[in-house]
Amino acid sequence: MCGRSSLTKTEKELEERFQSTFYSEDLERYNPLPNYNVAPTQVMPVITNDDQEHFRPFRWGLIPFWAKDEKIGYKMINARIETLLEKASFRNAVQKRRCLIPADGFYEWKKIGKAKQPYRIVATNTDLFAFAGIWENWKNPQGEWIQSFTIITQPPNKVVAELHDRMPAILLPEEERLWLDMELKPEDALQLIKPYPEEFTRAYPVSSRVNKVGENDASLIEQIPESA
Repeated sequence: MCGRSSLTKTEKELEERFQSTFYSEDLERYNPLPNYNVAPTQVMPVITNDDQEHFRPFRWGLIPFWAKDEKIGYKMINARIETLLEKASFRNAVQKRRCLIPADGFYEWKKIGKAKQPYRIVATNTDLFAFAGIWENWKNPQGEWIQSFTIITQPPNKVVAELHDRMPAILLPEEERLWLDMELKPEDALQLIKPYPEEFTRAYPVSSRVNKVGENDASLIEQIPESA
């Protein structure tokens, strides 16, 4: 699973990398960058299939359109690629609502003795990459629309396998816009998702302070000495 990530770049760096811009009103009401400790239920910028020219602020944790309560989003921060076309929660979205979730790292934990050591995983060939995701619109009882997303996960490459049995679906740059192409059938779109090349993947230990969602500063992504 992917339950924590980071996005530490500025909006200008995001705009240059993805050739999409922020709506000015979104920057006024939403200015979370940099975020060294992205957690579920937080609002983050995504690029959707129906508005590829812009970043839009969506909440992490998919709320299906048929949901009666937004709390279901806590359980839907990830979607396994193996069951995307089977589960009612995801099947419709992968056909009609795909998105890119920008990031520059994600965290996993490795059990060392009785403790769990957090590691940050980054791509060595790019400063920014995109998770493949799907998104939804949901109207709450007060009549307000909430846009949410989930990150697709898959079996890990060899680097991440040392830490966890799943990893987020990171798209290669040339595959990003293809993922958003609704003319591409879901079955074909899912063929784009493969474990990120291990030769471009690096994992390093970081402070256990990242365990606390309230901690959010640059020191969280600094490498610390490997535990014995």
